[in-house]
Amino acid sequence: MSTELMKFHLFIDGEWVQGSDGETFPVINPATGKIVAEVDKGGKQDIDRAVKAARRVFEAGSWSELPPRKRAQVLFAVAQKIAERAEELVYLESVSSGGTVRRIGAFDIMSAADVFNTMANFCLGYQYTEALPVPAYPGPAHNFIWREPVGVCAAIVPWNFPLLMACWKIAPALAMGNSVVIKPASNTPLTALVLAQIITECGVPPGAVNVVPGPGASAGELLVAHPEVDKIAFTGSTEVGRRIMQLASGTIKKLTLELGGKSPAILLDDADLAIAIPGSLYAFLLHSGQICESGTRLFVPDSLYDQVVELLAAYAAKIKLGNPLDPATDMGPVVSRQQLDTVLSYIGWGREQGARLVCGGRRAVVAGCEEGYFVEPTIFADATNDMRISREEIFGPVLAVIRYHDVAQAVEMANDSIYGLAAGVWSKDVNKAYRVARKLRAGTVWINDWHHLRSDAPFGGYKQSGIGRELGRQALDEYTQVKHVHTSMVPDLERRPWLQLIFSQG
Repeated sequence: MSTELMKFHLFIDGEWVQGSDGETFPVINPATGKIVAEVDKGGKQDIDRAVKAARRVFEAGSWSELPPRKRAQVLFAVAQKIAERAEELVYLESVSSGGTVRRIGAFDIMSAADVFNTMANFCLGYQYTEALPVPAYPGPAHNFIWREPVGVCAAIVPWNFPLLMACWKIAPALAMGNSVVIKPASNTPLTALVLAQIITECGVPPGAVNVVPGPGASAGELLVAHPEVDKIAFTGSTEVGRRIMQLASGTIKKLTLELGGKSPAILLDDADLAIAIPGSLYAFLLHSGQICESGTRLFVPDSLYDQVVELLAAYAAKIKLGNPLDPATDMGPVVSRQQLDTVLSYIGWGREQGARLVCGGRRAVVAGCEEGYFVEPTIFADATNDMRISREEIFGPVLAVIRYHDVAQAVEMANDSIYGLAAGVWSKDVNKAYRVARKLRAGTVWINDWHHLRSDAPFGGYKQSGIGRELGRQALDEYTQVKHVHTSMVPDLERRPWLQLIFSQG
């Protein structure tokens, strides 16, 4: 790929267009601290133009009224095109998000294509119409429940998995016949812009998918509050999710919110440590810990505590930090200088509150990437569930290892959180693990594994981790409205006694 500064415009109504205000913002490679791209900044006029384009194409019916079979054909084509342009997408994703090419190439691209394939298949078998039984009282009638597209959907995408999170929202929205306006994170807008171009080239009508990069506090809020937006799909922090709910309340918009997490993993006393130790590191170190469902609280029984802490530190020492573009790199940087400072602040608070730093805890200096935003894999032992590092989402490679005396106490501490996005259990006895999983208040529970999400299974959280679900057949429901249609089959006036409720018999 070229090392020249890349330049991107907005993507509105099927075309690359300049931002109305003429302003741009830089995209910085977190591995080097250098600017890799310059992107037009969307403003009020651009948001309005994108929403109006989405509304126009939706009302015209060129996509919303297309038979599901034809919509599915286009979605299959999008999946194929994502795979064909994998090299370009992997590069753009890596230099903006800091994700390793090894992970993006092996997981993100395949998952992105899989989401479109899965939603296309679901689209073909979806129950758009349900017939209800003919009632005996008050008279015969045909009744149907129809599922119809919502309309114009606003998709606000985070910076950790920008391509994949865009696909999670766009694919089900398009499958159900909606139009979409995407506001990607300012750190990582590149792949969403290219994805919109791919989708349009594959046959989705111009205007059905639009991308307007810009700051969340301006472009994002304008999009959320826009009166012609019918539905909002947001992935990000719980704090911002609360703000979006407030803004959406002005026009009572339909919402899907996938928010923060502080996911607990309970290691039972019969766990296979040969699997559980590397698995627990994978749970909190993948993408430098910048995943909402990362396993950042590990509950360990007294009998195994010292051994587990020692093994975790030994395995963590094997993690190779490096340039994400190098396939040999295990872990890249965090996404920005701001995120680096946030993570280091939490590490400082962990020390101040009495947790024992077992390994890491510092900014790492990587040869060839000396200005990059790298943090060492960091493990705290002797943490308690009331510490900030145990209660607040850090979004960095930091693990709190917490001791427990019995399983009931572990479950109680695991559930003692405002979050409920994911959880995990490590045990050789699957039935015992299932019993624990039943008691965990989380939208996804892994047993002897972590991070494995499926396009055909729902993802979302309990409590303040969100509203609604992404992925699975349930995602399609989030992008539809439900309509009940009643047709009376009573042929004459005399056989409609209910009219007597307002008309006298005389």
